[in-house]
Amino acid sequence: MNKKVLIVEDEFIVANNLRQVLQRFGYEVSGIAASASEAEENLQENKPDIVLLDIRLQGERTGIDVAKKLNEEGIAFIYLSANSSQKVLEEAKTTDPYGFLVKPFRKKDLRVMLDIAWYRYIHSLETKNNRENILQKQLRKIGGHWDIRQMFLEITRVIQSYIPFDLITTGQRPFKNGQFNDNGYLRIGFDEYQFIGEDELLAITNMKKTALAVILENTITKENSFIYHTDTVQERMDVPSLQKTLTETFKLQSFLVFPVVLNNGQSFHYTFYSRQRDTYTNSHIMLLNSLTAQLVELASKMAHGNNQDFSTENLTGSYKKPIGEGSNHPEFKNIIGNHHTLLAALDLTAQVAPYNTSVLILGESGTGKEKLAQSIHLLSPRKNGPYAKVSCAAIPATLIESELFGHEKGAFTGATEKRKGRIEQADGGTIFLDEIGELLPEMQVKILRFLQEKEIQSLGGNSVIKVNVRIIAATNRNLEKEVAEGNFRLDLYYRLNVFPVTLPPLRERRSDIEALAIFFGKKYCGECNKPFIGISGDMLEAMMAYEWPGNIRELENVLEQSVVLNDGKSKLELKRVLPRQSKEMTTKPPVNTLEDVRNIQRETEREYIISILKKANGRVRGVNGAAEMLNMKPSTLESKMSRLNIKREHFINIGD
Repeated sequence: MNKKVLIVEDEFIVANNLRQVLQRFGYEVSGIAASASEAEENLQENKPDIVLLDIRLQGERTGIDVAKKLNEEGIAFIYLSANSSQKVLEEAKTTDPYGFLVKPFRKKDLRVMLDIAWYRYIHSLETKNNRENILQKQLRKIGGHWDIRQMFLEITRVIQSYIPFDLITTGQRPFKNGQFNDNGYLRIGFDEYQFIGEDELLAITNMKKTALAVILENTITKENSFIYHTDTVQERMDVPSLQKTLTETFKLQSFLVFPVVLNNGQSFHYTFYSRQRDTYTNSHIMLLNSLTAQLVELASKMAHGNNQDFSTENLTGSYKKPIGEGSNHPEFKNIIGNHHTLLAALDLTAQVAPYNTSVLILGESGTGKEKLAQSIHLLSPRKNGPYAKVSCAAIPATLIESELFGHEKGAFTGATEKRKGRIEQADGGTIFLDEIGELLPEMQVKILRFLQEKEIQSLGGNSVIKVNVRIIAATNRNLEKEVAEGNFRLDLYYRLNVFPVTLPPLRERRSDIEALAIFFGKKYCGECNKPFIGISGDMLEAMMAYEWPGNIRELENVLEQSVVLNDGKSKLELKRVLPRQSKEMTTKPPVNTLEDVRNIQRETEREYIISILKKANGRVRGVNGAAEMLNMKPSTLESKMSRLNIKREHFINIGD
């Protein structure tokens, strides 16, 4: 059966040419639309398999708006654009497209991108179905003789990798007589949770029970699933509610409420909270909808259960399983830290590891990309197979092809014997291509061919070799920018970017610095046969103030040096100067050229916008929002924020 393609393009000549090309390729063109409204009408009449979507369309609405509808419908789409600027790529990336083509493009490029889009769609559909089946099976196993809290804890641990949260709560609605009977778990580590009930909430908020009763009376109960972000919550900041109390207490930015109806007609709510603003999407609601039967059954048990048998250890404290010691994933034992941005990356890793999907690990140098790649391999069905690691930046360009694909005897000067490449050596296992952004264009083509065909040809060889290898790639480069500048192939980017995982820099997870320092301190004290007495307060203070441009790798080097120079009788002291890189101590840049002046102007504009955002409590849009204060359109302000690299943590303290 031919796949149906909808063309959404406002230039008739371009659209008609696309139709002719697609028909020659064997596709069925279901229609041509010049605007967002025409596209939506066509979707209702004849659901396509793939949509070719121009970003700029007739009318006020753009292809970005259509893409949101396509995501809801579960339809694959490829963007078409007359430019590939980083701004356009960033805007397009938020809608998770299946491909991106820059006009003008060759017919061959169109065919390849359609193949890639379909590959990604089928792969994501397969992953989605597998994920739902696994979750359903895991949830069915929960129950038995457990009490409410133990049962809810198991639900929490099962769902965590699939629906991210920093706090999860459950309970019947509406609240009766101002009584708070919800159960909650606050995430404090990868597999560590702090129980939050009425007593714990009153203690943390320093609130009286009568005040909590008033809050519960003002809490609105809705019958349908819904998603709230910080801006939505702030519209009713004058009205106390349970959600407002929890978001302020635990510095949360968004939440998702999923109600289920029990057999007796009562409503039971599962609520997921996150410290990041844009965590929840309709895809999370769709996943929960597929689990409704299991969630209703578990809710019924919790609603009619009791806490009689719950152990005092879990009742009064937190549930902890140290990573590597009985943890769900001991493969993470060498990844240290509990910051929510790191935990989010580990959740994604645990989710994708069981499949053969290509993974792209993004992050600055020294953030731990190699350790994460090893964890993916160890968590996968390929864990008993070979694991090969290649640093694309460390191997000279003249040798990289031979290193990856192997060579025949006499293929080049010095090739005295036949040699297998790293990809063939990893057959049945995993290959980790570190710093893939350093590859030259000609090698990018060969990697793309390998990803598409699952076969290789050695240097100097005439035959192809079929291989079964999973690729994990990593880079510290901004690949969207590299694509825009023509340094990295767009088709390879989308082939690799099936499942991206981003590791945060150390400066964005400062709460993990002490734990990392202690880990490295103990490690090197053991290697040097010295007792680990601790780390001095001055050293900890200096490390917390430092920006760590070299990230964890630099921190490790600092601790190793401190241990080597330590006398073994005192706490570790800092043995080299770590400059404080706060705004107050940053030296002014020299002004020698026109570009220096422009840089100062950009920094001044950046600081001014940040100050206004702080006054607006982080709100961009609406009454008393930053855009109104600055007398500019919200979209213009958001564009400036993107260009000036203004992130939410610069004007909102979302906590660690």
